[in-house]
Amino acid sequence: MALLTVKNLSVGYLTRKGFLKSVQGVSFTLDQGKSLGIVGESGCGKTTIGMALMGLLPDNAAVTDGEILFEDQDLLKMSRKEIRQVRWKKIAMIFQAAMNALNPVHRVSEQISEAILAHHTDISEEAVMKQVESLFDLVGIPLDRMRDYPHQYSGGMKQRAIIAMALACHPSLIIADEPTTALDVIVQDQILSAIKDFQNKLNISVIFISHDIAVVADVCDNIGIMFAGQLVEYGRIEDVFNAPMHPYTISLLASYLTLDKDVVQPDSYLCKPPDLINPTPGCRFCERCTVAEAACSLMTPEWVEISPTHKALCYQCK
Repeated sequence: MALLTVKNLSVGYLTRKGFLKSVQGVSFTLDQGKSLGIVGESGCGKTTIGMALMGLLPDNAAVTDGEILFEDQDLLKMSRKEIRQVRWKKIAMIFQAAMNALNPVHRVSEQISEAILAHHTDISEEAVMKQVESLFDLVGIPLDRMRDYPHQYSGGMKQRAIIAMALACHPSLIIADEPTTALDVIVQDQILSAIKDFQNKLNISVIFISHDIAVVADVCDNIGIMFAGQLVEYGRIEDVFNAPMHPYTISLLASYLTLDKDVVQPDSYLCKPPDLINPTPGCRFCERCTVAEAACSLMTPEWVEISPTHKALCYQCK
């Protein structure tokens, strides 16, 4: 059963140059206990989707179309008061750059207890601290570091503290926005293993937002590839990795360095990013695409079903 269903979501930002269409026509589903990876280059709209799900878009942003159905309720139709009841209690977020996500003037344990008290006003202070202790134990932070300030934590400990905060109210869905940014590869592996462990133990659904397709491959059941505000390929991890169909996905997978001398790395792209204020009617990837035809720049691409669990937004896939 689907915990989350996103239908034709479109989000834009009012800028000095015009209305920038950051996300356009994005649709996906996520079942309880499963994980979805959203992958793409910087500026493709990944974080905007996460912020729209949390109801945390800035004042100059607007959802122009679509539905976000969480437990069969449309989050976009909720009032601010109603969405605050959902946020953190049912949907939590591991924000990008944990170095800046914690308040430097408050102790870490106080910040985690604040999230609990916001949704459980009738709970005693002693019960809150016991819950905070259990969260610190769960994420592997020593209990004698509970009353430390954020600057006394290492990068990995800060990230674990953010994970503890996300788990504080036992949500059904966690959105992890670049959860391993600025961490070395050993700590990255520890953080990813911790998230997978929590997901399995607590049956939590997770959306991983990342530019690193290798990270998503290691932790997710399904994957959505984004380019210029659109999902261009969507399916199970094994489908997309074993038989990528969209030219952007193929280039993305080929871009990773390998010790195999027979693998040819793709040439770098010198073209400008697509104009999202006045997007062209055709495929947004056609300027970079090596297999594009004249029709690709004129016809709006449609989804092509490769299999029941795999589809691509590409004119050439027909």
